[in-house]
Amino acid sequence: MGITFYCGSGSPYAWRVWLALEHKQLPYALKILSFSSGDLKTPEFITLNPRGKVPVVTDNGFALYESAAIVEYLEDRYPNSGSGLFPLDIAQRARARRLVREGDQYLATAMEKLVEEILFKPREQWDSRAIDAGKTELVAEFNRFEAYAPRDGFLVGAASAADFTVYPLIALALRIEDKKKPDLGIRSALGPNLSAWFARVEKLPYFAKTIPPHWQER
Repeated sequence: MGITFYCGSGSPYAWRVWLALEHKQLPYALKILSFSSGDLKTPEFITLNPRGKVPVVTDNGFALYESAAIVEYLEDRYPNSGSGLFPLDIAQRARARRLVREGDQYLATAMEKLVEEILFKPREQWDSRAIDAGKTELVAEFNRFEAYAPRDGFLVGAASAADFTVYPLIALALRIEDKKKPDLGIRSALGPNLSAWFARVEKLPYFAKTIPPHWQER
């Protein structure tokens, strides 16, 4: 049966898992689900994830959701496949896990405030004060991660789960600016270290394969 990966185009959490699968060089069947068509509400999908969210992976009959848990599972289940998702050094491994947690707890929370206000509401219902507050919080996180990002390399040595957590969150924030609110001012808040790291992630040999399909549409 192998691995089946249930993905929603544009979900930063699904993108994390997609990058991890490619990094581990694991074969998988890709199932892109539509948010707007109700794919996540079907009885079949709810059986896999009763919360009705992506990503989900199934692996020889075992179903798992929550992106951070999936990445940990892939590392533990297939330790000798491809490249590791976490450093071997205990201290570095702990640091990578801490960055994953910071990304999910703080960076994602700030980013999702802009998603909720700009992506999920019509323009005439945008709350400028809520947008400004979300931007302020997100820029503060950009500044923090600027201090974490090295001048070369990845967040913790080689590319890892930390990079695959943080990159999609920032990428979605930048897309919100590019496609929905060009005057948001998020991109200009990226410092030189974070910008250089961002470009290095995009140069990974498998990166292009994981770009959300609808992001590639003109």
